[in-house]
Amino acid sequence: MRYPLLSRIRRPGDVKKLLPEELPVLCDEIRSFLIESVSATGGHLSSNLGVVELTVALHRALRLPQDKIVFDVGHQCYTHKLLTGRRAGFAQLRQKDGISGFPNPAESDCDAFIAGHGSTALSVAIGIARAKKIKGEPGKVVAIIGDGAFTGGMVYEGMNNIGMLNNLIVILNDNKMSISKNVGEIANYLTRLRTDPKYFHAKAQMETALESIPVVGAGMVRVLQGGKQIIRRGIYHSTMFEEMGFQYVGPVDGHDVLQLSQMFTNLQEQAAPLFIHVVTKKGKGFKPAEENPGEFHGVSAFDMNHITNPEVSPKDSFSTCFGSKLSELGKDCRELCAITAAMKYGTGLQYFKHDHPDRFFDVGMAEQHAVTFAAGLASQGLLPTVAIYSTFFQRAYDQMIHDVCLMRLNVLFAVDRAGLVPNDGETHQGIYDPAFFSEMRVETYSPANYAELEYWLTRLVRHPNGPRAIRYPRGEEKPSLAALGCSGEQFDFIDRQEGADTVLVSYGAEAEEALAACDLLLQKSVRADCCKLVRIVPLPEGICKALAGYKTILFAEECVRDGGIGQQLCFALQQSGWRGTFLLHAVDNRHLLHANVPQLRKDQALDAAALADSVLNILTSRSME
Repeated sequence: MRYPLLSRIRRPGDVKKLLPEELPVLCDEIRSFLIESVSATGGHLSSNLGVVELTVALHRALRLPQDKIVFDVGHQCYTHKLLTGRRAGFAQLRQKDGISGFPNPAESDCDAFIAGHGSTALSVAIGIARAKKIKGEPGKVVAIIGDGAFTGGMVYEGMNNIGMLNNLIVILNDNKMSISKNVGEIANYLTRLRTDPKYFHAKAQMETALESIPVVGAGMVRVLQGGKQIIRRGIYHSTMFEEMGFQYVGPVDGHDVLQLSQMFTNLQEQAAPLFIHVVTKKGKGFKPAEENPGEFHGVSAFDMNHITNPEVSPKDSFSTCFGSKLSELGKDCRELCAITAAMKYGTGLQYFKHDHPDRFFDVGMAEQHAVTFAAGLASQGLLPTVAIYSTFFQRAYDQMIHDVCLMRLNVLFAVDRAGLVPNDGETHQGIYDPAFFSEMRVETYSPANYAELEYWLTRLVRHPNGPRAIRYPRGEEKPSLAALGCSGEQFDFIDRQEGADTVLVSYGAEAEEALAACDLLLQKSVRADCCKLVRIVPLPEGICKALAGYKTILFAEECVRDGGIGQQLCFALQQSGWRGTFLLHAVDNRHLLHANVPQLRKDQALDAAALADSVLNILTSRSME
């Protein structure tokens, strides 16, 4: 048996049946399993390899699902899923009908909350812990937060509202800092003392006794507490956490599973919210991931014997096309700046940073700050471009409205991963930005190939006219769309059939399916034209006139149905007097799978076959009238 100890973990709580000396071996098995599994399916690797011991120790000490674990971002939950009996599901990790790469309560009652965006875990955990207090329910609530999440302001908003929740434990998974030997030994010694239950009992009894002394008792308690904080400032540098009401513990070795298990067991009795500083190594146990943790954060399936470094040889994609062109434009435009939120390589901005380091800004997981920072730059005559994934732009909705759009500032939003996104499921779909940009009246372009991306990006940089956006999908351009080139027009008829009274309209990557649907219809002797929008907000000038002669219009988009571009086009056509049949295929966001894009399109009736069938059905119905 390849994984003898891991094979004994079939349900929540089974890890408690192992002997303490078996825990390090179990951690080795989990690490080997994760490397083998993720290399076959793809997934988040570095972050999961770094929290194996931490997760095992928590499962030894906690009682799930009574106790709750809330992961920040959530992509580091693989060990948690293994320990709750979901090992078989890893064969289809992040695939259709397989398990999600993030926590999901629909999968297991041991998953407390869906998590896909960063800096949210503390606020969620406070809410769950407070609910337990209100309802009189037992159990601890543990929030696991990476150091990267502390670049997002929501963490501090949560820290300011912890109250006296003695059922709340916050674990800082620090995979960047290191502990020097002398400080580490002192910290470990004091941690062992301060996590012993006897410490808490003695502390409480001492403070109660002192406070009972008339006149001076309360003052003596404050003096002792002040002295204690001075000592901790020198040893832990933890003043901020303690002043916000936490009992601070650490730093602790995040890869000593026995020490962690003992510590979490001892901390079952607590008088205040706990903040535990755990130091881990991202990518631990897999040398390529240890050396380049960022490159193995989220990976496609890979051959462990032939590992390439995507930082050195980036794959051809819309992101790299955007990044290369923006850097080129920055050579002539000295006012051009580039901003991202912890996604330098993901958005292709490594080129801009290399060529224009003084005008490149990575603000961390702080999308709200990124947008308002850009507004500040724009207010002083600079031309900032904010490159963020579509799913994360949602986090800066207020800032886009209030800080950019009200003053009509020259901020360019570069929306990466627009439309349907493979594998990560409901938390990472880029399906909302066309709707909310249209609400804000942000001029928005959705190129379908590299030529259009480069052309319109150049126009938007060189001719700024207030807030504007350019959105593009994840991955490579499709051959059928690449062959179209770029006309420079706001919309194009990319396929015409003589005598057609039906037209399929789309934009961006979905235009591939509309074009293919026209071919399927022609095979059924149905002639249909195909129209591709490039500017989607506002609707292109002349589009209603161009479509007025068709009896049937089918609009397909990888955007939510309600408030999307299709509904707006339908309304505009009706206002112009058109009275034909309008068919709308858009995303139903009430159910979103983790699957590849072709599977997502099929599930959402956005594939060529579904579009063609929709037209055939309406034509058949019309002929029977």
